Amino acid sequence: MNTAYTTAMVAAPLRSLLFVPGDNERKLHKSLSSGADALILDLEDSVAPSRTALARTMVLDYLRNRPDRRRKKLWVRINPLSTPQAMLDLAVVSGAPDGILLPKVDGPADISRLSHCLDALEARDGLPPGAIGIMPVATETARSLFALGTYSGCSTRLRGLTWGAEDLAAALGASANRLEGGQYDSVYALAKALCLAGATAANVQPVDTIWADYRDGEGLRNEAALSRRAGFTGKIAIHPDQVDIINETFSPTKAEVDWATRVVDLFTANPGLGTIGLDGKMLDMPHLKQAQRILHTAAIIESRSETSVR
Repeated sequence: MNTAYTTAMVAAPLRSLLFVPGDNERKLHKSLSSGADALILDLEDSVAPSRTALARTMVLDYLRNRPDRRRKKLWVRINPLSTPQAMLDLAVVSGAPDGILLPKVDGPADISRLSHCLDALEARDGLPPGAIGIMPVATETARSLFALGTYSGCSTRLRGLTWGAEDLAAALGASANRLEGGQYDSVYALAKALCLAGATAANVQPVDTIWADYRDGEGLRNEAALSRRAGFTGKIAIHPDQVDIINETFSPTKAEVDWATRVVDLFTANPGLGTIGLDGKMLDMPHLKQAQRILHTAAIIESRSETSVR
């Protein structure tokens, strides 16, 4: 397979990110056997306030006991920066998480603030500077919707943008975020579209939000397929049973890889041409970029599979 490409791409897109309550020992242990590309060890919504301190200790131990992250990345969702719990949550930095999922942001200033905190904490703990990434849940406040196009350049730690419809509905005083047919109401569809565009503008990964009914695998598959077609490259899971569906949906098919290989090889063999015919269709630079992205993603997935069987 010719995987040479020239366009800038996300280094390692995560297809599936599985939420795990930080205070639940059984779920923390069970999550290791899931096929999720990343775990999000949660200190926020899934943990009762009375157990947050315990969850911090458990998550820190979990991180320290699992330094090898080649197969599965370990992220931590902390509490919002507007709460006093957030700074206490950053005790987990000494366990070298791969990233921090930051909820209820208003805009890129929150990313810069957290990044400065991480600068100091990494130096304190002897960690490589800039190693810990940040991904905001970028649509959970009313103000945040007006900032989705402004994340470019806010921090070198920015790894992606994701969005959420549940907290946004609460912030707007809505009784529901979906219409009777199941599709998102207009403001939430807008939030999703702006998250996708904002992530792309910032050259980071766009990650789709949860599918709340973990028993409805077909509904998850349909929504994930629509999101991937639109341009999202991963999705958050709330239950281990959702992971395989998400991974399958956000992985290139054999037919896609075969097509992408032919396209890249054809342009490589004809470097002076900007437009090339293939199977009766004219292809140009957008098709080449799409093909390169498919091969890039397929190569990452293959490398993760090789790591998991060693």
